[in-house]
Amino acid sequence: MKISPSKIAFFAGSPGNSGTLNIDTHPKKRYLYNMTPPILYRRRIIPAECVPLTDDVILACRPDFILTSWYTLKPKVDLHHGFSAYYLNEGYKISKLLRADNSLICWYTDIVDYDWQPDKNTLTSIDLLVDVLVYPDGQVHVDDLDELVLALDQGLIDTQTLKRCLLTTDKLLRIIYDGGFEKLLKCFD
Repeated sequence: MKISPSKIAFFAGSPGNSGTLNIDTHPKKRYLYNMTPPILYRRRIIPAECVPLTDDVILACRPDFILTSWYTLKPKVDLHHGFSAYYLNEGYKISKLLRADNSLICWYTDIVDYDWQPDKNTLTSIDLLVDVLVYPDGQVHVDDLDELVLALDQGLIDTQTLKRCLLTTDKLLRIIYDGGFEKLLKCFD
């Protein structure tokens, strides 16, 4: 990550627990930019769950963007760890999924809504079910459109949420097909 140290305020541990650390070598490195890092949650519609992301490490935090590193919550055969870029004004979260040897599995994009609660300093990423996967060989897959319809049929989402999800998916696919996806991935360098 290439960010000027002059723009970084360092802290260690949880928000409010101040200290200094070496961001180049510390395994739980964190830095913030112009805001107090929120407490992160992930909410899923199907299955219904809301999980605090207490082990995610916030690497960058701005009013329009958050970058985290994490290890998988539930062990998987290939997936070991990764990074997630929360594009707070765009309606998606791009994750770099990695194996234990740091090789790339894919870029996994959740189409999401964000629920920011400033009084509690919490940010909940609400998974709107549709996922866009971009593989290292350039293949693009759109997954879980059927779950989106199921959620609408079961009254778990309304038509406005469905429309927002589809329009955000369309916008992201246009970025990918027009060659602009690499620009969104620069934050992972």
